[in-house]
Amino acid sequence: MKHKGTVRIETQRLVLRRHTLEDAESMFNNWAAEKEVTKFLRWQPYKCVEDTKKMIAEWVASYSKPDFYFWTIELKEIGDIVGDISVIAINEDTESVELGYGIGSRWWGKGITAEAGKALIKFFFEEVGARRVYAKHASGNPNSGKAMQKMGMKYEGTLRQSDKCNQGIIDVAYYSILKDEYFRQKNC
Repeated sequence: MKHKGTVRIETQRLVLRRHTLEDAESMFNNWAAEKEVTKFLRWQPYKCVEDTKKMIAEWVASYSKPDFYFWTIELKEIGDIVGDISVIAINEDTESVELGYGIGSRWWGKGITAEAGKALIKFFFEEVGARRVYAKHASGNPNSGKAMQKMGMKYEGTLRQSDKCNQGIIDVAYYSILKDEYFRQKNC
């Protein structure tokens, strides 16, 4: 793969860009402090804006790495950030990347996550040269699977008691899209 790092990407409604320290208050208020957002994730809701700044500072320091991919999701309509989407695993041997995301509950069900995911799938297949893009979700969170399907991913299967989140040990559903599937869909 030809890594390019976290580059700015725009869609019809979104700007996917690097986090900045100035985003801390919006991130805290819009999703990072919400228990519902982190219910099926591994990290706990942030307790204060300072915790958010510390996390963002780590990401900002990592943006110099060409294989570090972490975008904030800015909704053009309101000019504010509403979530983030990132690569949480890279396998160079299989040329695959795993996406992970979180978005504030006020914006659930509006297609924002799917729109961001589609833009990243395009980026990873057309610019980075990935062969497979995948994501997974706790089986108790089927709406995340619906977002993956809207991104063009196919359900692969569920691994029983294979991961852990804030709900404990969980079954995990996997979805993916392959490079050739992406280009077939694009050319239809």
